[in-house]
Amino acid sequence: MKPEKILEVVKIYQDLYRTANIGPISYPHDRLLADKESGHNHCCGMLDEIVGFVREGRLEKSFRWLGFIQGFLWAAGAYTIDDLKNHNRPSDPVGKDS
Repeated sequence: MKPEKILEVVKIYQDLYRTANIGPISYPHDRLLADKESGHNHCCGMLDEIVGFVREGRLEKSFRWLGFIQGFLWAAGAYTIDDLKNHNRPSDPVGKDS
């Protein structure tokens, strides 16, 4: 996945959280997740960090964090696995017929 595509996928989830009025928090790493809402808040905060990783060229870390968020979004019932796979697919080349 290219850096531009990572940022495109991050924007999809940022828009989801913005629309749902979900803000970022940093959930304690040594505690089990108390509720789904806190998980969404934590993932929301991770998205901004991913943008920074991409800008720094830390793509492997970006991939891991994005995968974590996508796993949570699936488990939380926000998206199907097919939806998530489609988010990650390369955009259709301009002018290509489907």
